[in-house]
Amino acid sequence: MKIRFLGAAETVTGSRFLVESEEKRILIDCGLFQGLKKLRLRNWAQFPVDPSSIDAVVLTHAHIDHSGYLPALVKQGFKGRIYCTPATDALCRILLPDSGYLQEEEANNANKYGYSKHKPALPLYTRDDAENCLEYFETVSSEREFHPASGFRIIFRPVGHILGAASVYLTFNDKTVLFTGDIGRPNDPVMRPPADIEETDYLVVESTYGDRKHPRTSPKNVLERAVNYTIKRGGVVLIPSFAVGRAQTIMHLISELSQEGKLPNIPVYLDSPMAIDATEIFCYFRDQHRLSEDQCRMMCDRITYTRSVEESKAIASHLSPKIIISASGMLTGGRVVHHLKHYLGRRENVIVFAGYQAAGTRGAAMQAGAESVKIHGEYYPVRAKLVTIDALSAHADYSEMINWLSHLKRPPRKTFIVHGEPHSQDAFRRHIKDSLGWQATIPEQGDTVKLD
Repeated sequence: MKIRFLGAAETVTGSRFLVESEEKRILIDCGLFQGLKKLRLRNWAQFPVDPSSIDAVVLTHAHIDHSGYLPALVKQGFKGRIYCTPATDALCRILLPDSGYLQEEEANNANKYGYSKHKPALPLYTRDDAENCLEYFETVSSEREFHPASGFRIIFRPVGHILGAASVYLTFNDKTVLFTGDIGRPNDPVMRPPADIEETDYLVVESTYGDRKHPRTSPKNVLERAVNYTIKRGGVVLIPSFAVGRAQTIMHLISELSQEGKLPNIPVYLDSPMAIDATEIFCYFRDQHRLSEDQCRMMCDRITYTRSVEESKAIASHLSPKIIISASGMLTGGRVVHHLKHYLGRRENVIVFAGYQAAGTRGAAMQAGAESVKIHGEYYPVRAKLVTIDALSAHADYSEMINWLSHLKRPPRKTFIVHGEPHSQDAFRRHIKDSLGWQATIPEQGDTVKLD
């Protein structure tokens, strides 16, 4: 058995790990590369193996950097099954078609504004392509063994992070590989903690925050201060948010602050059809998070949903203070970009970053101090106040990951560090060595490792 690291190697996004026996191929995750242009271009490169030769895909969770290449894989000839947990399936049914729609929209905008060198600009895949790939999905509950191909046994185990997220325990010929996926936090305000792990021969572990600890400040307090600061100035709070997980956490915090009398009764908009649908799924899968039925209801009652484009445009016509939660979380596309054009240039407004900003994204550029950002071919000045809520991350920090890994009954034979920027991966490698006494390696893009 061998593993080929086809993505998330020395970068956070593009999760793709090909596990091969002499006769079968299983792809763990099938994500899009995001961020820097040189990474995004990998999405357009020919897939390293013939997609029709892959027997099955197994998803750790629904985020686009783990699932977003699936429509392209099916379009190129993949005919196997795509295995995931029920909640991941439900989320992919909104995330993937939306991804196709956004890519069509981006291609249309590129053609309209003439900022692409391609004539015409084309989407990587369409909404119809995404809808088609959903026919290949098959759900498996956590803790239930399944067999995606001859000789392979797999079990999903809950890992927090978002609804349906799971680590993947893969066994072949009595060798076990644990793919952690994205590891959630033990004390997340909304999600349940990751399930304990026991033992594995080989470990493929994420390292998004492998170089830092999350601040112990209260995210609710930071949000309260940002909102009240803005209201006093007569401004607007714009919160770019991942539609799945982060949007629901922010909604819950706003609900709590409102019930505690710490926020005035101003309009709060959830301006993302995908986030609205994800919220309904969130409230359905109540066994996977900490919120009660009443808390879910109160969270939703505080929010005005805007599904249509007309409703979204109408938000800007009201000049009074408001809170707008909109996708995408890294400001790479979607409705939030149109709001950004409207509110970024005014000093009384506040942009609240509530999630990780990958290198090469507008969000990362703004956090790094960019004086202007390019949107639809034009530059817009950054005059609004920027606030970051670091403590809201859905990823465990290095200390939390080390504590989780310490539950393994014996050290893995080999540990591979993925899903991180190079400095984060190297820092986490040192933390693993210093705290656990294990040797770990950092695979490069395209590396193939034979498992003894």
